[in-house]
Amino acid sequence: MTDPLADGYYAATAHPAPQRPALAGDISCDVLIIGGGFTGVSAALACAEKGFDVVLLEAKTIGFGASGRNGGQLIPGLRWSMQEIEAAFGPDRAQAIFDLAYGARERVWGRIAQHNIACDLKAGHLEAAIKPSHFSALRAEADWLAQHYGHKAETVPPEAMDCHIRSAAYHGGIYDPKGGHFHPLNYVRGLACAAEAAGPQLFEQSRVLRLARASGVTAQLARGTVKARLALLATDSWIGDLDRDLGRHTIPIMNYNIATAPLPNADALLPSDAAIADSRFVLNYFRLSADHRLIFGGGEKYVERPPRDIAAFVRRHMAGVFPELADVPIDYVWGGAVAVSRNRLPQLGRKGPLFYAHGFSGHGALVTTLAGELVAEAMAGTAERFDVMAGLPSAAFPGGRWLRRPLATLGLLWYALRDRL
Repeated sequence: MTDPLADGYYAATAHPAPQRPALAGDISCDVLIIGGGFTGVSAALACAEKGFDVVLLEAKTIGFGASGRNGGQLIPGLRWSMQEIEAAFGPDRAQAIFDLAYGARERVWGRIAQHNIACDLKAGHLEAAIKPSHFSALRAEADWLAQHYGHKAETVPPEAMDCHIRSAAYHGGIYDPKGGHFHPLNYVRGLACAAEAAGPQLFEQSRVLRLARASGVTAQLARGTVKARLALLATDSWIGDLDRDLGRHTIPIMNYNIATAPLPNADALLPSDAAIADSRFVLNYFRLSADHRLIFGGGEKYVERPPRDIAAFVRRHMAGVFPELADVPIDYVWGGAVAVSRNRLPQLGRKGPLFYAHGFSGHGALVTTLAGELVAEAMAGTAERFDVMAGLPSAAFPGGRWLRRPLATLGLLWYALRDRL
């Protein structure tokens, strides 16, 4: 069964991908990776570079989930500000977290250059303030990053916003030249081809039905099994299908995007061609594609059923930023699930031979590539950097199996209401 929400702009414009076989039979390997998104594919490549025999299983096709549907925004760091991180963990641990979270940018840029991945990579990201108090907070964080970590971003006062965005909706912002945007499906497909060239076997249409942890990890599929010494669970929103306990730590939230028809005035709308995300809790995020469309994401749903008219649902958010686009043709609509953790920090860890990485909370286009490489390092016996990320706090959503999602939804709705107020 296909997913109509996957048939968006990225699927329509992606480079052709090879058809990979479904697993049939019983095989064994050093490392089994479950999930063919950014995290899983990055881990497959990094594990192969360390000499492991690797098998990757994807239930659909490479990049079918959030890795091939996201807004394409490359935002350095984590959802917490570095001031919050330092207050919570102290300066020494905060420095280690900074080195990894902000260093993830260089890993993605480096992989793209190393493997010649054509994915419309562009530099520059702007966080735009929806109110003056938000601008003050953004400016304070930018100053903190520069003074304490040497990370320099440009403070853009309200009167200078026209150099990045022609809209009256914002009250200043912070421009980070280390951020950027790309075509995410082309990136993950390019990374998968690089992984295959390094040796791993990639299987598609190969859904894992059950996992057993005894003398390693054994994955049971409809038509075979995979036995491995070590494994990585990298299914993000659907991690609870294979590990109910881990599934309690995230909530899948549905997010939707549109792509307009090519715009003759695209450069006038976003003169610096930066990706932009605003400071709402339920944020708007948008950028220009390589063919001059506006790709816009806005609003979210806490049930899996999509809006009856996705274009209309997202268009009203777009029109709030760009009123002149209220009637522009919409050529593509799509959406998917984002795994949000309770504290909006990623969850990395290990249960015996089974590693996991999930809960990137809509902020993972850079950190996921890093997460895959950190898991590979830990599997090879060097866990210092993995332990930094695995040491981030995590907590299950309250409410048990039946009340967990309704209770989380009430909390999320409260924060969304604060945006409106």
